Amino acid sequence: MQQLPHAPFTDAIARPVEFPSAEASGPAFGHESELRGQIAQAKKIVVKIGSSSLTAADHTVDVAKIDRIVDALQARMARNTDVIVVSSGAIAAGMAPLGLAHRPADLPTKQAAAAVGQVYLAHQWGISFARYGRSVGQVLLTASDAGQRDRARNAQNTIDRLRQLRSVPIINENDTVATSEVRFGDNDRLAAIVANLISADALILLSDVDGLYDKNPVDPTARFMSEIRDGNDLKGVIAGGGGSVGTGGMATKLSAARLASRGGIPVLLTSADNIGPALDRADVGTVFHPKENALSAWKFWVLYAADTAGTLKLDAGAVQAVTSGGTSLLAVGITEIEGDFHSGEIVDIIGPEGEIIGRGEVAYDSRTLRPMIGKHSHELPEGMKRPVVHADYLSNFATRA
Repeated sequence: MQQLPHAPFTDAIARPVEFPSAEASGPAFGHESELRGQIAQAKKIVVKIGSSSLTAADHTVDVAKIDRIVDALQARMARNTDVIVVSSGAIAAGMAPLGLAHRPADLPTKQAAAAVGQVYLAHQWGISFARYGRSVGQVLLTASDAGQRDRARNAQNTIDRLRQLRSVPIINENDTVATSEVRFGDNDRLAAIVANLISADALILLSDVDGLYDKNPVDPTARFMSEIRDGNDLKGVIAGGGGSVGTGGMATKLSAARLASRGGIPVLLTSADNIGPALDRADVGTVFHPKENALSAWKFWVLYAADTAGTLKLDAGAVQAVTSGGTSLLAVGITEIEGDFHSGEIVDIIGPEGEIIGRGEVAYDSRTLRPMIGKHSHELPEGMKRPVVHADYLSNFATRA
C-alpha cells in the first residue's frame, strides 16, 4: 500500500457540492426551524457516518462515496466550522481483503477484519482529504478510554489539538482490542459521547435512511417525523436493527440522539446521501431538540460513560431522597456495599430491589465505609460525618432521556 499523504493545510477552495432539490426529494426535505438554523451555523460539530455509507456492495472501501462525503465536509469547514468525524466501517472494509463473503459472527474474526479494514479506511480518508491539503488524525477509542477520567481527558486533548492544527480527527471504536462483542451500533453511542466530551454544538448522524419514520419507511403508511422535542413524540415509533454490514440500525441512532440531547446537544439525523443539505442548511432529516434541563458535562460522563468500581445499595427512604434532587447520600441510607473502591471513584447506586438509581463519586474507600453502613451522622466519628456521595457529585437516572 502506498504511503499515506501528509500534505500541509492549504486554503483550498471547496469543490461545489450539489444539493438535492427540496421539492423533488420527498418528505425529508424542506424543513425550517430555529433549531435547524442553529445546527446550520454551529461552529463545532460531530458527524457520524455508518458502514453502508462508506463501503461498496462487495465490502470494499467505496472511494466515490468517501470523496463525496469529504467534499461536503470540506464545504462546511470552509465556513469556519470545526468538524470531527466518527467513522464506522472498519470491519466491513476488512471483509473483502480477507476473503469474507459475510459479516463475521465470532469475535476473533471481527477483530481481525477490523485490524485490516481500519488500515484501508484510514488510508482512503487520508487520500480524500489530501485533495484539499488537509491531513487526518486517526483516534481509536474503547469504552475504557471514555470511562476513565484521565484517559477521557487525554482523548479530549488529542482531538482538540488536532483541530487546532487544522487536521481532521477521524474517530472509531477500537474494535481490535474489544473484550466483549463488537457492535457497529456502538459508534452511534460513541458519537454522542464524543460530542459531549468535546462540547460540540451539534451532532449529525448519517446512515442509509433519510430520517426518522414511525415505522419501517418501506411501509407506504410510514409517517416521517421532522422534529422530536421529547419522549412523548416517540410514542408508538418502531425502530429497527442494522443491515448486512452494520448492526446499529435506527434503534441505536434513536438512542444516541436522545443521549446527546440529554447533554444539551441538538441532533440532526438523515442519510449520507443527504450530507450536502444536512451540512449546509440543515433543512433535511429529523432534528432532536436538546433537553432544557441538560446534564452538566461531568454528570453526563458519570451516568453514560464512566467506569464504576463498586455498588451502594440503598433503602427506600434514601432512594426517594436522592432521586428528588439536591440531596446528598448519607451512610444511614445505605444497606449494603459491593466491591473494593477508593475515595474519588465512581460507584453505581441501586435501590432495594437492585434497580439502578444513578451513579456518584464516593467520598470514602470501601474499607472505611463498611462500618459506617446504616449509621446516622451523630453516631460517626468526626472525620466520617460528611456525606458518602455529595449532591454535587451524584447523578441520578430519574430525569434521563
